[in-house]
Amino acid sequence: MARTDFLLDGQPLLTREGVVGFSSVVLFEGTQRILVDVGYVGLRNALTQALQARGLTPADIDIVAATQAHWDQAQNLDVSGNTLILVYPDDRVYAAHPHENDWATPQWSVAMIEHQPTIVGVDEAYEIEPGRSIIHTPGDSPGSICVVVETADGKSTVTDDVLHYSSVALTRQNATGCRNDRRATESIDRIVAMADTIFPGNERPFRVLNGEIEYLSPFSLTRMGVTPTTPGLVLDDMMFPRYLMPGIEEQSLGAAR
Repeated sequence: MARTDFLLDGQPLLTREGVVGFSSVVLFEGTQRILVDVGYVGLRNALTQALQARGLTPADIDIVAATQAHWDQAQNLDVSGNTLILVYPDDRVYAAHPHENDWATPQWSVAMIEHQPTIVGVDEAYEIEPGRSIIHTPGDSPGSICVVVETADGKSTVTDDVLHYSSVALTRQNATGCRNDRRATESIDRIVAMADTIFPGNERPFRVLNGEIEYLSPFSLTRMGVTPTTPGLVLDDMMFPRYLMPGIEEQSLGAAR
């Protein structure tokens, strides 16, 4: 059976100055090699090194499934040259005219996507290969998608930021309240109902068992250049605040069109 490899762990790393964009990157090796998301440029070396550790280079990737047009998931779309890139059309449309308050989809996002020569639009139930298909899970962005994988142990779902963290699976509340909360909640409910294993956008893979989170890999993060005794360093245990942006009512695909 084809292999699923959590290539790079997403990290729920927040600072007072903003969010550090450590999104998850998942590698499928079956009849084709498929990456789900590629991270932002600050992860580029980590991404290529993770591939090298598996005897691969970016040129060995056949398909990239871009779960959305956010900078932290898609800045490295060019890392694999002429690799086939799967994008839901609604995010492609929205990226051309993002809302002015949308810091996750800045004005240059359209260039990040349209610069790629091998973009393919996908829709609900698009089959990447047998046992791996796309579902449309809007809310965090108009064209957010997830990749659903059939395994011997049930269904695994690689989510985008519509399910950032494991806590979202319990609260059913979108962690980023700058988009469409109703549609995001519907997408979260759909993911949790169908998935035996969830690979979230910004955390480790997990299962929900008896209302509790069971992680499938240990937490691992090395912070360099600062120590616990560095003057000015403050460690705050506040978890995952909601980020609310003005203009949520206007931030829709209809406005983008």
